Amino acid sequence: MSSNQILLATTNKIPGYDIVQFRGIAFGVTVRSRGAFGNACAGCQSVFGGEISKYTDLALESRNEALQRLVDHAASLGANAVVGVKFDSDEFGSGNAVAANANIAVGTAVVIQPK
Repeated sequence: MSSNQILLATTNKIPGYDIVQFRGIAFGVTVRSRGAFGNACAGCQSVFGGEISKYTDLALESRNEALQRLVDHAASLGANAVVGVKFDSDEFGSGNAVAANANIAVGTAVVIQPK
């Protein structure tokens, strides 16, 4: 692991490493709008069935952005790893008119060292 790399794990321990310091909760948040064009394209795809690629792309981009912000936050806390990483998402809007999607990545920022 290089000195500027943050190791991520969904588990609370990382095999081969000891947690030597806790740095606190780290998180990354992003809120993205689907936009009128994206909704229109998705609507056309939903008529024919199958995957709605515009929404898949939005979900992946949002997840990756939230994860990168989690890494940046952990680094600012002086961590070199984040354990217990979890994701959550929510939609904003009213009724069937979803205006935006929020994605959150959260975990415990720690300092680890090889055993």
